[in-house]
Amino acid sequence: MRGRLLIIGRLLVRDVRRTWLETALLVVAIGAATATLSLGFALNAIAASSYQQTRAATNGPDAAAEPLGTGDAVLPDLEAVANNPDTIASSGPFPIAYLMMSAGGRTVRTVVEGRDPSPAAVDQPLVRSGTWIAPGAAVVEHGFAVALGLHLGDRVTVDGRPLRVAGTAITASRSAYPSAGWRVPGQGVATASAGLIWVERSEVAHPQTYSLKVRIADPDASRAFTHQWGPGLNMLRWQNFEERYQEQNRDAQLTLRLGGWMLNVLSIAGVLGIVAGRIAGRRRRVGVLKALGAGPVLIALVHLTEYLVIALTAAGAGLLAGWFTAPALFEPSAGLLGTSRAAPPPLQALLAAVELAVAIAAAATVVPVLRATATSTTHALADAAAPPRRRRWRVWLSRRLPTPLLLGVRINARRPRRARLVTVNAFMTMFALSAVLMLTAQIGTHPVDLGGTELPDVRGAATARAGFLVAAVICVLALFNTVVSTWSAVLDARHPLAVARALGATPFQAGTGLAVAQLLPALPGVAAGVPAGIGLYAYFDQSGGFHYATATAMLTTALLVVLAIVALTAVPALLAARRPIATTLEST
Repeated sequence: MRGRLLIIGRLLVRDVRRTWLETALLVVAIGAATATLSLGFALNAIAASSYQQTRAATNGPDAAAEPLGTGDAVLPDLEAVANNPDTIASSGPFPIAYLMMSAGGRTVRTVVEGRDPSPAAVDQPLVRSGTWIAPGAAVVEHGFAVALGLHLGDRVTVDGRPLRVAGTAITASRSAYPSAGWRVPGQGVATASAGLIWVERSEVAHPQTYSLKVRIADPDASRAFTHQWGPGLNMLRWQNFEERYQEQNRDAQLTLRLGGWMLNVLSIAGVLGIVAGRIAGRRRRVGVLKALGAGPVLIALVHLTEYLVIALTAAGAGLLAGWFTAPALFEPSAGLLGTSRAAPPPLQALLAAVELAVAIAAAATVVPVLRATATSTTHALADAAAPPRRRRWRVWLSRRLPTPLLLGVRINARRPRRARLVTVNAFMTMFALSAVLMLTAQIGTHPVDLGGTELPDVRGAATARAGFLVAAVICVLALFNTVVSTWSAVLDARHPLAVARALGATPFQAGTGLAVAQLLPALPGVAAGVPAGIGLYAYFDQSGGFHYATATAMLTTALLVVLAIVALTAVPALLAARRPIATTLEST
């Protein structure tokens, strides 16, 4: 056993040293997919960390109570909460009114909360700009101010009363814009979107309800504390507010996770291309190992160990890269403090990275290794490609094809699995880009209705940013796969192309034939990727009211993908075809 491990270790070190460039390409491919998948997990952590920072900075409550009733009749219920033995501190009750606010010619629903000029013992909003409340002045929740474009000194009108914007602030005791908790008095919390402002108590002349902020002895027992009250009190725990902030990133998180899995497929396609080329080039080594007495298990372990080590290393690097760059790529909600520190990745993210590494290593090596170990020792030492299966009708048809097209068809016939990888690469690229085009087509089509005005949904901006990021990484990885596929095809087709040139084909025809060999399997992949991407978006958007991307955008993107494949394959193919025939035949 020790001797086998020593052989595997030595071969692993030797292969990495000799093929360091291919190893680096493998690390990049797997790392890019893992990094994108890691970003999806990091978004939740960013929202949770930002909320906890905001809660600590604002002395946030463990629970908040708002009666469903109206007027001063609800005050005894709040007094009972404040005097509960589990309550160790409280602030309020603060008067609440649900009014319409006019700002810059727009009228919006607004939750108006009356406050004291002095700091509260529990839940004191943190001023981000300007000053705290003063007579005739209002402080606007920071995300609400950003959406309305309000600045210090601007004038707003609340229920007919003019107020000056004294500052902007954030809080951990109420969801930020656009989910500030507007409700019709007596009917509970509604789903209507609204913003939040703070004013002096005296500005709320006719409170519609009140809000009490409390801290309890055991914050982790907030569920039991909130459940002991009757149906007349709307009790919210701090976990409820944290979940609502996380919901603002839910679509972006889903986009990144879907993008991560699509990138995994692209990574597997790229890795398969590299692995197929490496194993095809190592058939002779397999034959030598078998001639020296190595069994199929040892041969499989030699290859699987190498790719598993590379995959685990790349997955770990990608996980850390995605996790620690997420705060720079995705800012938290405008209603929260930004996070500058990144916690270690959770166990769920680590397990996902390990599963990805194992899946890629297995998918990339099992089939080629099994085929290599099943090959006879003599055939492996000869290292010859399997001859294409000829059919009479195929021969009749191929004789009438132009020379470049004939060469391209013959190259794909020699390596059909490589052609399928090109199809998968083109399909996944167009599949992802079509889904992103559908996503971008929704930007601005679902604004937030604030009663009299519609404003852009801040949640859509994060989702669009995630979509563009996924599209960019997919394009880079697709280009990488195309280069790898072309590079493998050039190395593999040197001998048959040299023979074709010796029989009369020109260098241009040989180079064009190699480019055609890459283009032919890519076309059906691009064509199938368009409806698949549209279907993916339609499956996850259950609203039914989505907008389709324009046909021009889809066709232009498909054409650009095809042109990129042509450009990336034609140049190296034409350069390789100019190599002297004698030199090529002598080196093979």
